Amino acid sequence: MVEAPPLEERVVLLDESGYAIGTAPKAGVHTDHTPLHLAFSCYVFGQDGRFLATQRATDKKTWPGVWTNSACGHPAPGEPLPDAVRRRLSDELGLRTAEIDLVVPTFRYRAVMFDGTVEYELCPVYRAIVDSSPTPNPAEVSTACWLDWDDFATQAATTLAPISPWCLEQLAILTRLGSPLTWPVAADAELPPAARMGP
Repeated sequence: MVEAPPLEERVVLLDESGYAIGTAPKAGVHTDHTPLHLAFSCYVFGQDGRFLATQRATDKKTWPGVWTNSACGHPAPGEPLPDAVRRRLSDELGLRTAEIDLVVPTFRYRAVMFDGTVEYELCPVYRAIVDSSPTPNPAEVSTACWLDWDDFATQAATTLAPISPWCLEQLAILTRLGSPLTWPVAADAELPPAARMGP
């Protein structure tokens, strides 16, 4: 019996107000004219408050080899964002999360890579608290390590090591929220419309 090919991974395209206006294949959406689309970022912490930083795999299409937050991704059309976060934490890091909270519902950024490739995302930010160790998928993550949060935030702002542009922008917001384990939880109603209602 011949196995069916895997379903094509698609991202949710957005208008300027955050409403879904269609979908596009993920494999081809990141170009020098990337349309606004829905994504998410997740910051993983252990129960002791340490932060899980990751280095992106060196063969990733966008920002290969840079250090960044714990995991990022795109929800599939119709997939609730918390489910997408859990899926990516499992796929990228082999983690099963005990707790996932929305902390920055409306984060948005646009960044241009050295080769002209553009990231342009409405990217809600989540915190996850776990009680297990990661087993990184080498196709996604080169390195993962537990760090003191304040040390990471300080070093990210001052080090010469490359840090993803979205992580740098998010850190400016997150560091104002206080201790990561006590960050205030945002309401789902504050999410972009496409994330609240589905495409």
